[in-house]
Amino acid sequence: MSYDYLKFESEGGIGTITLNRPEKRNALSLELLQDFSALLTSISQDKGTRVVIIKGEGKVFSAGHDISQLVNHEMIFYREIFDSCVKVMEKIQRLPQPVIAQAHGVATAAGCQLVAACDLAVAEEDTLFGTPGVKVGLFCTTPAVPLVRAIGRKRALEMLLTGRMISAHEAQQYGLINKVVSGDKLTEETRALAHKIAEASPLTLSLGKTAFYTQVNLTDSQAYDYAQQAIVNNLLAEDAQEGLLAFLEKRKPTWKGE
Repeated sequence: MSYDYLKFESEGGIGTITLNRPEKRNALSLELLQDFSALLTSISQDKGTRVVIIKGEGKVFSAGHDISQLVNHEMIFYREIFDSCVKVMEKIQRLPQPVIAQAHGVATAAGCQLVAACDLAVAEEDTLFGTPGVKVGLFCTTPAVPLVRAIGRKRALEMLLTGRMISAHEAQQYGLINKVVSGDKLTEETRALAHKIAEASPLTLSLGKTAFYTQVNLTDSQAYDYAQQAIVNNLLAEDAQEGLLAFLEKRKPTWKGE
């Protein structure tokens, strides 16, 4: 499939989604979000893709929503934009493959939301992150959802209430990103992380990602009840038995994805 505002490439089990509106700072227009949703659906059914990287073409990762689409329209159009955005963020979390954001330049508003929604994130050392909507009269309410879950209430509210941009190193300290690297190492380090993850059984990765997001907002007791059944189910899978036997036999496992 071809997309107007996205590129997708797959090599060695690593799928790379590139936001491709560099002239608009990779703004998340309605059309881009609709393409994004369709692409994620396709990737979810692709057993050859083990890990997904999301990055931006040009000078920035993403400056957020397309501001030109947020003025002089009816409520039904605004609802369609934000419904489409929420659908993309939820699909990222539900995707069976782990998703890594590869951030550079700036990631603001819905662009920051996209980073927070990904499972992991690597950023160039000069990258800035922010939710500056408050400065133009539009509180970043939807970006707040994954942001607060990534960095906690006090830090999220400071970003949301002030619109202050934070550095990549601050973002790492906050827990928004996993790793800060130099610009010339960004692609290399992100792909190295992806390849490390892709060494595991794709079934195990899918089961584990689903279990993680299911238990994370439960009470401790509920989480343990769910997690113990999830790990028992995982243990019954062929790949789990193969991995454990390979460990005991001191050999490399052969994954079947079953």
